[in-house]
Amino acid sequence: MFNQSVTLEQLNHISKNTLVTHLGIEITEIGADFIKGKMPVDARTHQPFGVLHGGASVALAETLGSVASFCCIDNTRQYAVGLDINANHIRPVAKGYVYGTATPLHIGQRTHVWQIEIVNEAGKLVCMSRLTMMINDKNE
Repeated sequence: MFNQSVTLEQLNHISKNTLVTHLGIEITEIGADFIKGKMPVDARTHQPFGVLHGGASVALAETLGSVASFCCIDNTRQYAVGLDINANHIRPVAKGYVYGTATPLHIGQRTHVWQIEIVNEAGKLVCMSRLTMMINDKNE
């Protein structure tokens, strides 16, 4: 499905000095039709009550879906931007890591829709998100 031969190292490098690295998000696996990543649950990603901030979960979800769209398009002539995201926060996490997996629901010429499931270290669902990406031409 992904039309580029990008490496994990390249995907993680393009996020250097961005929100992605500030939050400790790392892309960990590229599959035939999925992208996986992880994010620490610590002071960077906590809300004031000491558990994972919902916005941090959304940042992880949008990162994974955005990277997945990046891997589906011709980056010499197109770029992908988030158009809409929603998230349902299922259970709190106080420490450790959360792990996200982005899988496609729709890959069109102008829009991509990704489902992102975020789980805790025990594999229990923490957040379910859906992200719609808009694909633009660079000359627009």
